Amino acid sequence: MQATEKPDLTGTLAEYAAFTSVDALPGNIRERAKLIILDELASSYFGANCPAGQLAARYVAGQGAHGEVQVLGTAHRSSAELAALANGTAGHADEIDGAHVVGGHPGATLVHAATAVAQLRHCSGGELVNAVVLGYDVGTRLIDACGGLFRLKDEFHLHSDFLHAVGAAVACGRLLGLEPRQMANAMALATFRANGLCALFREDNHISKAFCNGQYASAGVGAALMAEAGMEGVADVIGERHGLLDAWGVEDGRERVLRGLGTDFAVTGANFKFLRAGYPIHAAVEAATHLTAEHEITPEMIGSIRVGMPGNAMRVVDGRTMHNICLQDMLGVALTRGGISLAGSPFPEIESDPVFLALRKQITLRVDPDLDRDQPNGRGAVVTIRLTDGRTVTRRVDAPRGHSLRGAPTWPELSAKWREALSGVDTDAWISTAAALEDLDDVVTFADQFATGGDSHA
Repeated sequence: MQATEKPDLTGTLAEYAAFTSVDALPGNIRERAKLIILDELASSYFGANCPAGQLAARYVAGQGAHGEVQVLGTAHRSSAELAALANGTAGHADEIDGAHVVGGHPGATLVHAATAVAQLRHCSGGELVNAVVLGYDVGTRLIDACGGLFRLKDEFHLHSDFLHAVGAAVACGRLLGLEPRQMANAMALATFRANGLCALFREDNHISKAFCNGQYASAGVGAALMAEAGMEGVADVIGERHGLLDAWGVEDGRERVLRGLGTDFAVTGANFKFLRAGYPIHAAVEAATHLTAEHEITPEMIGSIRVGMPGNAMRVVDGRTMHNICLQDMLGVALTRGGISLAGSPFPEIESDPVFLALRKQITLRVDPDLDRDQPNGRGAVVTIRLTDGRTVTRRVDAPRGHSLRGAPTWPELSAKWREALSGVDTDAWISTAAALEDLDDVVTFADQFATGGDSHA
C-alpha cells in the first residue's frame, strides 16, 4: 500500500493568504486590527526618541537610501526595508508596545513591515488592516506549531519573534498582490533573513532587544519584494524535510499551522500595554498599587513585598540588568511613586532615591504553584505585602489591564494612553484616522501624521 503523501503546508497557507480580503473579516476583527495598528505606530513615534530608536534612525539615515516610506518620529523617508528596520526597532524601544498571548511582540514586526509596503505601493487602509490580520495569523501559528515562546527559548535558545518575519513576508506579499507560489517563495526567503539567539535578553541596555523586531520587519519586507522580483525558495519551507517544523516543530505542529485559519483570528490574542514595562511585570504592579491604595499603605509602612508568578514569566523579569524588564526595578518605582508614568523614565534619577532603594531590597520573587499550574505561560501575579505592624495583605491578578482576557481596549483608553505618553502631540488626530482606517484611500496620508519637522520629536 502506497503511503499517503503529506499535504504541502506552505502551499496551503500561501493559497489562503493570497486571497484574503478586508471585506471577509468580521467587524470585531477589523476593529481589533485598527487598535493594534494605531498603538504600534504610536509606539514607534514614542520610541524614536529612545536610545534604540535613535540609533536605528541614525543608521538608516547613514545608508543614504531615499524612498517613499516614512521613518516615524523623524522627518526622513527611506526604502521600505530600511524604514521597516528603523520603525520596528523604535516600536519596541521602550516596552510600551503590545504583546500577545502566544508570546513576544508581533506588532513591532508585523505592523511596521506591512505599513512600509502599504506606503510603497499606496495601498488603502483596508488593505493594511487585512495584511496585519493575516500577518498575525501566520506568525503566531508558526510559533505555536513550534511549541511556543518558552519551548523555542529553553530547547533551542531562539527568540520566537523571528518567526514573525515569515508572517511579515506574508502580510507584505498580500499587499504586493503575490500569487500563491510567490507567497511560498517569500516565506522561504524570509527564513534566510531572520534569527535571534536568546542571549540578547542578557544585554545591559534595551538595544538589540528592540533591534531584533526591526530586523524581522525588514526581513519580511525584503523577502516579499525579492519574491515579487522573481527570486525563488523551496516550495514547502514549513513542512519540507529540514524545514521549519522539522527543525523546531512539535508533534502536532502540522495541524497547528492550519488550525482555525480563517475563523480564529490571532489579533484577538493581542495584549495592550498601559505601563512602560515588560508584560510579566504588569500584573504585579497592578496588584501592588491596588493594595497600597485600598489599605492606604505608604512606603515607610512596608516591611516586605513577596511576588509569586508562573515560573516561565518569572525567569523573564527576575533581576534583569535592563530596568524596564526587571520586576524588582519597576515594582520598586511603582511603590515609590504610586505608579509608573508613561511620559518619562525614572532611571537613572530614582536610583539615588533612598525610598526606592529600600523598597527594592524588600522585593522577593518566587514561583507561585497555583499560577504555575493554572497558567504556566500566563502573565498573572500574586502580591503579598507584609506591613511593619505585622499585618499582611494579598492580591492576585490573573491578567493585567490590556490583556486579551479582559477584552479589547476602547479608543478613549488608547487616546488617554497616548495623550499621557506624548503630551503636546496631536494624538487625537491619529486616533481619528485610525478609527476610520478602512475608509482611507492611501496609507501614506496616515503615516505622514507620524512625521516630525526635525530629526526626532525631542
